[in-house]
Amino acid sequence: MTERRRQLSRLLFLALFFFAGVVLGQVFSGRVPDATGDELTRYLTDFLKVGEEAPSPGAALSAAALYLRYPLAAFLMGFASIGVLLLPLTTGAFGFFLSFSVCCFTAAFGRDGVLLALAVFGLRCAVTLPCYFLLAVPSLERSIDLLRLSLGGGRRSVPMRYDRGWWRRLAVIFGTLLAGMCADLMLSPWFLRQLLERMLTG
Repeated sequence: MTERRRQLSRLLFLALFFFAGVVLGQVFSGRVPDATGDELTRYLTDFLKVGEEAPSPGAALSAAALYLRYPLAAFLMGFASIGVLLLPLTTGAFGFFLSFSVCCFTAAFGRDGVLLALAVFGLRCAVTLPCYFLLAVPSLERSIDLLRLSLGGGRRSVPMRYDRGWWRRLAVIFGTLLAGMCADLMLSPWFLRQLLERMLTG
């Protein structure tokens, strides 16, 4: 099997777990209590208050955690054989919580909830999803090689290398995530405010 086909097969493998998480998120969102609507309203109010002021250190740290948690976890799992198990589970958790959040908005606000979810999560997902898989696929490959080494198949396995390409990929993706985070802090509250005003006046 060529390198490109191996990467594609691992991408599809992780994508299956992501979409399984999406389906589970939709299923479990049906059990959300009615009080969730009030909680989401408070969340949106706080979200808009943050957007009216210059981003505080707390808001920046919160945004950094949201942007970096899954990609950074995927990267770190490439240094341990346990990543063979944890990477699919992490990918499924990514899909689950994203789907669950969007479905909660839809359940609380109807059709408008889809647009509200897009305003809150759209830019973040457009940035973090590709970055996550760009790190998760090579990390899964390294984890598989480490597992082979630990099981005594080192002679037949591909030599472990964390070369310049490995670190260059991380630097490019980290820069992309940082740029997306800054854009999110500046644009998402404005977009959400415009959407809410349109909904209220419509």
